[in-house]
Amino acid sequence: MDNGYAVSNNPLWVKWRERSIATVNHDAILQRIVEESGWSPRYAFMIIVSAGIAILGLLLPSSAVLIGAMLLSPLMMPIIGLGFALATLDFAEMRASGFALAVGAVIAIAFTALFVVVSPVQTVTTEIAARTRPNLFDLLVAFFSALAGGYALIRGRGETVVGVAIAIALMPPLAAVGFGIATWNWTIAGGAFLLFMTNTVTITLTAAFMARLYGFGSHLTPAHTRLQSIVMVVCMTALSVPLALTLRHIAWETLAARQVRDAIQQQFPQTARISDLETDFSREPIRVVATVLTPSYAKDAEQQTESNLREALQQELDVTIDQIQVGAGTSEAAQVAAAQSRERTQARDRFATAAVDRLALVAGVSSDVVLVDRENRRASVAAQPLAGASLDLYRQLERRAATGVEEWTLVLTPPPVPLPAIGFSGDALTQDGATNLDLAVWAARRVPLGITITGQPARAEMVRDIFRAQQIPDARLVITPNGGEGVRLSWRLPE
Repeated sequence: MDNGYAVSNNPLWVKWRERSIATVNHDAILQRIVEESGWSPRYAFMIIVSAGIAILGLLLPSSAVLIGAMLLSPLMMPIIGLGFALATLDFAEMRASGFALAVGAVIAIAFTALFVVVSPVQTVTTEIAARTRPNLFDLLVAFFSALAGGYALIRGRGETVVGVAIAIALMPPLAAVGFGIATWNWTIAGGAFLLFMTNTVTITLTAAFMARLYGFGSHLTPAHTRLQSIVMVVCMTALSVPLALTLRHIAWETLAARQVRDAIQQQFPQTARISDLETDFSREPIRVVATVLTPSYAKDAEQQTESNLREALQQELDVTIDQIQVGAGTSEAAQVAAAQSRERTQARDRFATAAVDRLALVAGVSSDVVLVDRENRRASVAAQPLAGASLDLYRQLERRAATGVEEWTLVLTPPPVPLPAIGFSGDALTQDGATNLDLAVWAARRVPLGITITGQPARAEMVRDIFRAQQIPDARLVITPNGGEGVRLSWRLPE
């Protein structure tokens, strides 16, 4: 007896086919999918409205506003339609749904990018930062959303609620992509787009699985050829590749996190307890910070943990373990004082990490290249060159990074892009000239290059005096007299 015959006559499968599959109106469902999963002006309008509310929720930041955006769920039908098209090998429907999904994503990204450009608020919020790389919970949201979406469509129950869940997995990442493009931050844009693609593939393949489970297959497609079947298999395989790579990385991080906890626990008695554990896999080396409540101090716990994890994970790690001694030998007051001291230290560390991560995001670099002076609460980094970016854009990026972390001084060093011209009216600076000179001083404090000041002698001297007053060393300033109206500034590259 072949496997196909055995499955078709399995009692459980026969019962499922009679009680579930037989009660589904396949033709009516497929007709509805065809009608609602394609492109339409209404769909475009709902994409714009949903994207607008989503970007507001990211910028505020507000989870309530984000959920409000998801009530519109414009991406539900195209992506469910794409999954059902894969299940039924319907090439025409796959093309229509895929086109609607792709164009809708482009519209959402373009609209949110334009919104951020004109918005006075362009800060990297926690909601935006949370969508720069997929994790296990993001995948689970997409997976269960697709399960519920397929079931709701087949059984005609609760589409609105399911649409909320699906949109949560798709629209906020698209809005984050738009934010990254508008602010020239490719770290955010790339990470958010990876999350969007991961969730899209997860939902599509899960919806296809639900469709096949309820009897949707190639026999329901009016006309299909062997070539179409081959094309569909290739498409499903291609969609599975990025999802498999993401799942592999997430699975590794999940396993590594468990190994980190076990390795730390092994260094202490069984009665010891890990009260706090943070593992940052985005850093190089991987950063581990733990707090252990232990009855006795464990000597060399950090070094031993690092050694064991380096051997187990084949990765370099930076392990910090704070041990708080508790038990009969320590007074209650001492335990409370130690715990409070640890809480204050953790708060400072979290604040420092937030400042460093914020600066790294706006600079478009990884956080491990940021120079940190914890004692003086100062962090600095050189920004990646952005095509067409002016000095003013880099200063705005620095200000965005500093929003919410005022206790720290964040310094973003721009590349040596052209300095602005300084305008004069008579012997006085114009309003634009004063603004440009202030910007030039900001750049001179960060870029360690000399500056050539070209203009009428009296005006050039005035500009140099202002630079001097702002603590720019005189040795870096060179005047080149000429008879122009304004004053031009330029960098002097090392010889």
